[in-house]
Amino acid sequence: MSSTNDTNKNPDISSLLAEHISAGDFPSAVYVIAQDGQIVFADALGYSAVEPYRINNKLDTIYDLASLTKPLVTGMLCARRIDLGELTLDSSVSHYLPEFDRTDKQMITVRELLTHSAGLPAWRPLYLLAEDEPERAAGAIASLDLEYKPGTRVVYSDLGFIALGMLLARMTGQPLAEMARHEIFEPLELKQTFFNPEEALQTGIAACETGNAYEREMCEQTGAGVYQNSRQRLLWGEVHDGNAYFLGGVAGHAGLFASARDALSLAQQFLAESSKLIAPATCVMFRTNMTPGLEEARSLAWQLAETKESTAGVDLPPDSFGHNGFTGTSLWIDPSHARVFILLTNRTHARQLPFANINAVRRRFNSLAVAALKLKS
Repeated sequence: MSSTNDTNKNPDISSLLAEHISAGDFPSAVYVIAQDGQIVFADALGYSAVEPYRINNKLDTIYDLASLTKPLVTGMLCARRIDLGELTLDSSVSHYLPEFDRTDKQMITVRELLTHSAGLPAWRPLYLLAEDEPERAAGAIASLDLEYKPGTRVVYSDLGFIALGMLLARMTGQPLAEMARHEIFEPLELKQTFFNPEEALQTGIAACETGNAYEREMCEQTGAGVYQNSRQRLLWGEVHDGNAYFLGGVAGHAGLFASARDALSLAQQFLAESSKLIAPATCVMFRTNMTPGLEEARSLAWQLAETKESTAGVDLPPDSFGHNGFTGTSLWIDPSHARVFILLTNRTHARQLPFANINAVRRRFNSLAVAALKLKS
Protein backbone atom coordinates (compact mmCIF):
# COMPACT_ATOMS: atom_id res chain seq x y z
CA MET A 1 0.00 0.00 0.00
CA SER A 2 1.21 3.49 -0.76
CA SER A 3 2.23 5.82 2.03
CA THR A 4 0.11 8.81 2.94
CA ASN A 5 2.89 10.99 1.52
CA ASP A 6 1.71 9.89 -1.92
CA THR A 7 -1.92 10.68 -1.30
CA ASN A 8 -4.05 13.71 -2.06
CA LYS A 9 -6.90 15.28 -0.21
CA ASN A 10 -10.07 15.42 -2.22
CA PRO A 11 -11.40 18.99 -1.94
CA ASP A 12 -15.07 18.05 -2.24
CA ILE A 13 -14.89 15.35 0.43
CA SER A 14 -12.73 17.41 2.78
CA SER A 15 -15.14 20.34 2.43
CA LEU A 16 -18.14 18.11 3.18
CA LEU A 17 -16.54 16.82 6.38
CA ALA A 18 -15.26 20.24 7.45
CA GLU A 19 -18.81 21.55 7.11
CA HIS A 20 -20.15 18.84 9.44
CA ILE A 21 -17.33 19.41 11.92
CA SER A 22 -18.27 23.12 11.98
CA ALA A 23 -21.91 22.14 12.51
CA GLY A 24 -20.94 20.13 15.59
CA ASP A 25 -21.89 16.73 14.19
CA PHE A 26 -18.46 15.31 15.04
CA PRO A 27 -15.18 16.91 16.18
CA SER A 28 -12.88 14.95 13.85
CA ALA A 29 -12.79 12.86 10.71
CA VAL A 30 -10.26 10.77 8.83
CA TYR A 31 -10.96 9.26 5.45
CA VAL A 32 -9.09 6.86 3.20
CA ILE A 33 -10.22 5.93 -0.29
CA ALA A 34 -8.28 3.15 -1.99
CA GLN A 35 -8.29 1.23 -5.24
CA ASP A 36 -6.31 -1.95 -5.95
CA GLY A 37 -4.71 -1.68 -2.52
CA GLN A 38 -3.35 1.83 -3.14
CA ILE A 39 -4.53 4.89 -1.21
CA VAL A 40 -5.83 7.41 -3.74
CA PHE A 41 -7.35 10.06 -1.44
CA ALA A 42 -6.90 10.65 2.29
CA ASP A 43 -7.23 13.46 4.81
CA ALA A 44 -7.55 14.15 8.52
CA LEU A 45 -9.69 17.03 9.77
CA GLY A 46 -10.70 18.59 13.07
CA TYR A 47 -9.59 17.67 16.56
CA SER A 48 -9.33 14.08 17.79
CA ALA A 49 -10.04 15.42 21.29
CA VAL A 50 -11.53 18.74 22.34
CA GLU A 51 -11.93 17.89 26.03
CA PRO A 52 -10.03 18.20 28.34
CA TYR A 53 -7.79 19.87 25.71
CA ARG A 54 -7.57 20.06 21.94
CA ILE A 55 -5.46 17.69 19.89
CA ASN A 56 -5.12 18.23 16.14
CA ASN A 57 -6.32 15.23 14.20
CA LYS A 58 -3.85 13.18 12.12
CA LEU A 59 -4.09 10.51 9.44
CA ASP A 60 -2.72 7.95 11.88
CA THR A 61 -5.16 8.79 14.69
CA ILE A 62 -6.57 5.58 16.16
CA TYR A 63 -10.37 5.30 16.46
CA ASP A 64 -12.70 3.09 18.47
CA LEU A 65 -14.13 1.21 15.48
CA ALA A 66 -17.13 -0.04 17.48
CA SER A 67 -19.26 -2.44 15.39
CA LEU A 68 -16.69 -2.66 12.59
CA THR A 69 -15.30 -5.29 15.00
CA LYS A 70 -18.14 -7.55 13.84
CA PRO A 71 -16.92 -8.11 10.25
CA LEU A 72 -13.24 -7.17 10.60
CA VAL A 73 -12.51 -9.56 13.46
CA THR A 74 -15.42 -11.91 14.21
CA GLY A 75 -16.51 -12.30 10.58
CA MET A 76 -12.94 -12.88 9.42
CA LEU A 77 -12.22 -15.43 12.16
CA CYS A 78 -15.43 -17.29 11.29
CA ALA A 79 -14.52 -17.22 7.59
CA ARG A 80 -11.08 -18.64 8.41
CA ARG A 81 -12.66 -21.50 10.41
CA ILE A 82 -15.01 -22.20 7.47
CA ASP A 83 -12.04 -22.04 5.07
CA LEU A 84 -10.19 -24.60 7.20
CA GLY A 85 -13.22 -26.89 7.40
CA GLU A 86 -13.52 -26.43 11.17
CA LEU A 87 -16.88 -24.65 11.08
CA THR A 88 -19.88 -24.84 8.79
CA LEU A 89 -22.47 -22.11 8.30
CA ASP A 90 -25.35 -24.45 9.01
CA SER A 91 -23.90 -25.91 12.21
CA SER A 92 -26.08 -25.47 15.29
CA VAL A 93 -24.75 -22.83 17.67
CA SER A 94 -25.70 -25.15 20.56
CA HIS A 95 -23.03 -27.60 19.35
CA TYR A 96 -20.40 -25.06 20.47
CA LEU A 97 -22.34 -23.14 23.14
CA PRO A 98 -24.33 -25.59 25.30
CA GLU A 99 -26.18 -22.61 26.80
CA PHE A 100 -28.12 -22.48 23.50
CA ASP A 101 -29.32 -26.07 23.90
CA ARG A 102 -32.84 -24.89 24.73
CA THR A 103 -36.10 -25.73 22.97
CA ASP A 104 -36.35 -22.36 21.20
CA LYS A 105 -32.64 -21.97 20.38
CA GLN A 106 -31.15 -25.39 19.70
CA MET A 107 -31.71 -25.05 15.95
CA ILE A 108 -30.18 -21.55 15.58
CA THR A 109 -27.30 -21.78 13.11
CA VAL A 110 -23.96 -20.03 12.77
CA ARG A 111 -25.27 -18.52 9.50
CA GLU A 112 -28.24 -16.98 11.33
CA LEU A 113 -25.98 -15.32 13.89
CA LEU A 114 -23.68 -14.02 11.15
CA THR A 115 -26.62 -12.56 9.17
CA HIS A 116 -28.56 -11.13 12.15
CA SER A 117 -31.47 -13.50 11.48
CA ALA A 118 -31.34 -15.66 14.63
CA GLY A 119 -34.31 -14.07 16.41
CA LEU A 120 -32.27 -12.50 19.20
CA PRO A 121 -33.09 -9.01 20.49
CA ALA A 122 -30.97 -6.16 19.13
CA TRP A 123 -29.43 -5.22 22.47
CA ARG A 124 -29.62 -5.86 26.17
CA PRO A 125 -27.29 -4.69 28.97
CA LEU A 126 -25.45 -7.92 29.80
CA TYR A 127 -23.72 -6.21 32.71
CA LEU A 128 -27.14 -6.01 34.37
CA LEU A 129 -28.54 -9.35 33.17
CA ALA A 130 -25.40 -11.26 34.19
CA GLU A 131 -25.13 -9.26 37.43
CA ASP A 132 -21.56 -8.11 36.76
CA GLU A 133 -20.29 -11.67 36.19
CA PRO A 134 -18.89 -11.91 32.63
CA GLU A 135 -18.76 -15.72 32.70
CA ARG A 136 -22.56 -15.70 32.90
CA ALA A 137 -22.98 -13.63 29.72
CA ALA A 138 -23.56 -16.55 27.32
CA GLY A 139 -26.27 -17.90 29.59
CA ALA A 140 -27.82 -14.45 29.88
CA ILE A 141 -28.09 -14.20 26.07
CA ALA A 142 -29.44 -17.75 25.73
CA SER A 143 -32.12 -17.14 28.37
CA LEU A 144 -33.65 -14.18 26.51
CA ASP A 145 -36.90 -14.76 24.63
CA LEU A 146 -36.54 -14.82 20.86
CA GLU A 147 -38.31 -11.96 19.10
CA TYR A 148 -39.13 -13.89 15.91
CA LYS A 149 -38.63 -17.34 14.41
CA PRO A 150 -34.98 -17.78 13.33
CA GLY A 151 -34.42 -17.27 9.60
CA THR A 152 -37.62 -15.31 9.00
CA ARG A 153 -36.40 -11.75 9.62
CA VAL A 154 -33.23 -9.66 9.80
CA VAL A 155 -32.93 -7.62 13.01
CA TYR A 156 -29.45 -6.25 13.65
CA SER A 157 -28.21 -7.75 16.92
CA ASP A 158 -25.13 -7.06 19.03
CA LEU A 159 -26.04 -10.11 21.09
CA GLY A 160 -25.65 -12.47 18.13
CA PHE A 161 -22.09 -11.33 17.53
CA ILE A 162 -21.24 -11.43 21.23
CA ALA A 163 -22.36 -15.07 21.10
CA LEU A 164 -20.20 -15.67 17.99
CA GLY A 165 -17.15 -14.28 19.83
CA MET A 166 -17.81 -16.72 22.65
CA LEU A 167 -18.36 -19.56 20.17
CA LEU A 168 -14.96 -18.91 18.56
CA ALA A 169 -13.23 -18.82 21.94
CA ARG A 170 -14.89 -22.08 23.03
CA MET A 171 -14.17 -23.99 19.84
CA THR A 172 -10.49 -22.97 19.73
CA GLY A 173 -9.74 -22.76 23.44
CA GLN A 174 -8.22 -19.32 22.85
CA PRO A 175 -9.41 -15.89 24.01
CA LEU A 176 -10.82 -13.82 21.13
CA ALA A 177 -8.12 -11.12 21.43
CA GLU A 178 -5.38 -13.75 21.21
CA MET A 179 -6.95 -15.32 18.12
CA ALA A 180 -7.24 -11.91 16.46
CA ARG A 181 -3.64 -11.08 17.25
CA HIS A 182 -2.17 -14.39 16.05
CA GLU A 183 -4.40 -14.89 13.02
CA ILE A 184 -5.01 -11.33 11.78
CA PHE A 185 -2.98 -8.50 13.33
CA GLU A 186 0.47 -10.16 13.40
CA PRO A 187 0.35 -11.76 9.91
CA LEU A 188 -0.63 -8.35 8.47
CA GLU A 189 2.04 -6.57 10.58
CA LEU A 190 -0.51 -4.10 11.91
CA LYS A 191 1.02 -1.69 14.40
CA GLN A 192 -2.06 0.42 15.21
CA THR A 193 -4.73 -2.24 15.65
CA PHE A 194 -5.67 -3.77 18.98
CA PHE A 195 -8.18 -4.37 21.72
CA ASN A 196 -7.57 -2.50 24.97
CA PRO A 197 -4.94 0.05 23.82
CA GLU A 198 -2.13 0.80 26.25
CA GLU A 199 -2.63 3.97 28.29
CA ALA A 200 0.52 5.51 26.79
CA LEU A 201 -1.26 5.64 23.41
CA GLN A 202 -4.17 7.74 24.69
CA THR A 203 -3.25 11.06 23.05
CA GLY A 204 -3.04 9.31 19.66
CA ILE A 205 -6.60 8.02 20.01
CA ALA A 206 -9.82 9.89 19.19
CA ALA A 207 -11.80 10.59 22.36
CA CYS A 208 -15.37 9.36 22.92
CA GLU A 209 -18.28 10.19 25.20
CA THR A 210 -17.97 11.60 28.71
CA GLY A 211 -19.94 9.25 30.91
CA ASN A 212 -22.39 6.63 29.63
CA ALA A 213 -25.46 8.83 29.22
CA TYR A 214 -26.57 7.04 26.05
CA GLU A 215 -26.43 3.57 27.60
CA ARG A 216 -28.00 4.72 30.85
CA GLU A 217 -30.97 5.94 28.79
CA MET A 218 -31.06 2.66 26.85
CA CYS A 219 -31.14 0.64 30.09
CA GLU A 220 -34.12 2.61 31.29
CA GLN A 221 -35.94 2.45 27.94
CA THR A 222 -35.62 -1.35 27.72
CA GLY A 223 -36.79 -1.72 31.32
CA ALA A 224 -33.54 -3.49 32.25
CA GLY A 225 -32.96 -1.32 35.31
CA VAL A 226 -30.60 1.43 36.38
CA TYR A 227 -26.99 1.20 35.27
CA GLN A 228 -25.39 1.94 38.64
CA ASN A 229 -21.80 1.24 37.59
CA SER A 230 -21.80 3.39 34.45
CA ARG A 231 -18.50 5.11 33.76
CA GLN A 232 -18.75 8.84 34.47
CA ARG A 233 -15.26 9.65 33.17
CA LEU A 234 -14.20 10.70 29.67
CA LEU A 235 -14.00 7.49 27.62
CA TRP A 236 -10.71 7.98 25.84
CA GLY A 237 -8.64 4.99 24.81
CA GLU A 238 -11.10 2.55 26.39
CA VAL A 239 -13.99 0.94 24.56
CA HIS A 240 -17.17 3.04 24.39
CA ASP A 241 -19.58 0.09 24.27
CA GLY A 242 -20.77 -0.97 27.74
CA ASN A 243 -21.15 -4.69 27.00
CA ALA A 244 -17.66 -4.85 25.45
CA TYR A 245 -16.25 -3.03 28.48
CA PHE A 246 -18.05 -5.47 30.80
CA LEU A 247 -16.52 -8.40 28.87
CA GLY A 248 -13.00 -7.06 29.43
CA GLY A 249 -12.77 -4.72 26.42
CA VAL A 250 -12.87 -7.63 23.97
CA ALA A 251 -16.06 -8.97 22.40
CA GLY A 252 -17.41 -10.30 19.13
CA HIS A 253 -19.41 -7.14 18.47
CA ALA A 254 -17.13 -4.26 19.58
CA GLY A 255 -13.78 -3.38 21.12
CA LEU A 256 -11.48 -3.03 18.11
CA PHE A 257 -9.31 0.09 17.83
CA ALA A 258 -7.41 0.93 14.63
CA SER A 259 -6.15 3.72 12.41
CA ALA A 260 -7.67 4.23 8.96
CA ARG A 261 -4.56 2.84 7.27
CA ASP A 262 -4.72 -0.36 9.33
CA ALA A 263 -8.48 -0.57 8.69
CA LEU A 264 -7.61 -0.54 4.98
CA SER A 265 -5.19 -3.46 5.47
CA LEU A 266 -7.99 -5.35 7.21
CA ALA A 267 -10.48 -4.49 4.45
CA GLN A 268 -8.13 -5.85 1.77
CA GLN A 269 -8.45 -9.31 3.36
CA PHE A 270 -12.08 -9.52 2.22
CA LEU A 271 -11.15 -9.14 -1.45
CA ALA A 272 -10.30 -12.31 -3.36
CA GLU A 273 -7.37 -10.76 -5.25
CA SER A 274 -5.62 -9.35 -2.18
CA SER A 275 -6.50 -11.53 0.82
CA LYS A 276 -3.58 -13.09 2.65
CA LEU A 277 -5.83 -14.70 5.25
CA ILE A 278 -8.46 -16.71 3.38
CA ALA A 279 -8.89 -18.45 0.03
CA PRO A 280 -10.34 -16.45 -2.90
CA ALA A 281 -13.37 -18.75 -3.09
CA THR A 282 -14.21 -18.01 0.55
CA CYS A 283 -14.29 -14.26 -0.19
CA VAL A 284 -17.40 -14.83 -2.32
CA MET A 285 -19.40 -15.23 0.92
CA PHE A 286 -18.90 -11.55 1.73
CA ARG A 287 -20.68 -10.37 -1.42
CA THR A 288 -23.42 -13.05 -1.48
CA ASN A 289 -26.92 -12.20 -0.26
CA MET A 290 -27.75 -14.84 2.37
CA THR A 291 -31.06 -13.23 3.40
CA PRO A 292 -33.00 -12.77 0.12
CA GLY A 293 -36.47 -11.28 0.55
CA LEU A 294 -35.89 -10.16 4.14
CA GLU A 295 -35.54 -6.64 5.62
CA GLU A 296 -31.84 -6.32 4.77
CA ALA A 297 -29.53 -7.98 2.27
CA ARG A 298 -26.92 -9.61 4.51
CA SER A 299 -23.82 -11.57 3.62
CA LEU A 300 -21.35 -13.19 6.02
CA ALA A 301 -21.01 -10.49 8.75
CA TRP A 302 -21.61 -7.59 6.32
CA GLN A 303 -24.57 -5.62 4.99
CA LEU A 304 -24.88 -5.45 1.20
CA ALA A 305 -25.36 -2.18 -0.70
CA GLU A 306 -28.56 -3.55 -2.24
CA THR A 307 -30.16 -3.08 1.21
CA LYS A 308 -32.69 -0.28 1.01
CA GLU A 309 -31.34 2.88 2.70
CA SER A 310 -27.94 1.36 3.46
CA THR A 311 -25.12 3.86 4.04
CA ALA A 312 -23.46 2.71 0.81
CA GLY A 313 -25.39 5.40 -1.07
CA VAL A 314 -26.64 5.09 -4.63
CA ASP A 315 -23.30 4.89 -6.44
CA LEU A 316 -21.81 1.65 -5.10
CA PRO A 317 -22.67 -1.59 -6.95
CA PRO A 318 -25.34 -3.77 -5.23
CA ASP A 319 -22.82 -6.45 -4.21
CA SER A 320 -20.64 -3.94 -2.37
CA PHE A 321 -20.56 -4.71 1.33
CA GLY A 322 -20.04 -2.52 4.36
CA HIS A 323 -20.68 -1.76 8.00
CA ASN A 324 -21.17 1.17 10.37
CA GLY A 325 -19.88 1.69 13.90
CA PHE A 326 -21.86 3.51 16.61
CA THR A 327 -18.95 5.83 17.47
CA GLY A 328 -19.18 7.32 13.96
CA THR A 329 -17.20 4.93 11.77
CA SER A 330 -18.01 3.26 8.45
CA LEU A 331 -16.28 1.06 5.92
CA TRP A 332 -17.52 -0.03 2.49
CA ILE A 333 -15.87 -2.38 0.01
CA ASP A 334 -16.67 -2.56 -3.71
CA PRO A 335 -15.31 -5.97 -4.77
CA SER A 336 -16.00 -5.47 -8.49
CA HIS A 337 -13.55 -2.55 -8.65
CA ALA A 338 -11.32 -3.49 -5.66
CA ARG A 339 -12.22 -0.21 -3.95
CA VAL A 340 -12.36 0.56 -0.23
CA PHE A 341 -14.08 3.58 1.35
CA ILE A 342 -13.25 4.32 4.99
CA LEU A 343 -14.69 7.18 7.03
CA LEU A 344 -13.82 7.44 10.72
CA THR A 345 -15.34 10.06 13.03
CA ASN A 346 -15.85 10.33 16.80
CA ARG A 347 -19.42 11.65 16.84
CA THR A 348 -19.91 10.61 20.49
CA HIS A 349 -17.26 13.04 21.78
CA ALA A 350 -17.99 16.45 23.34
CA ARG A 351 -21.64 16.44 22.40
CA GLN A 352 -24.88 16.35 24.34
CA LEU A 353 -27.42 13.67 23.45
CA PRO A 354 -28.75 12.94 20.94
CA PHE A 355 -25.67 12.11 18.90
CA ALA A 356 -25.83 13.27 15.28
CA ASN A 357 -27.26 10.81 12.77
CA ILE A 358 -24.51 10.84 10.14
CA ASN A 359 -25.92 8.29 7.67
CA ALA A 360 -26.52 11.00 5.06
CA VAL A 361 -22.88 12.07 5.45
CA ARG A 362 -21.72 8.48 4.96
CA ARG A 363 -23.78 8.14 1.75
CA ARG A 364 -22.58 11.48 0.38
CA PHE A 365 -18.98 10.58 1.23
CA ASN A 366 -19.23 7.33 -0.73
CA SER A 367 -20.84 9.05 -3.72
CA LEU A 368 -18.21 11.80 -3.81
CA ALA A 369 -15.50 9.14 -3.52
CA VAL A 370 -16.86 7.18 -6.48
CA ALA A 371 -17.04 10.37 -8.57
CA ALA A 372 -13.47 11.31 -7.58
CA LEU A 373 -12.12 7.89 -8.54
CA LYS A 374 -13.85 8.11 -11.93
CA LEU A 375 -12.20 11.48 -12.62
CA LYS A 376 -8.83 10.08 -11.52
CA SER A 377 -8.96 7.05 -13.81
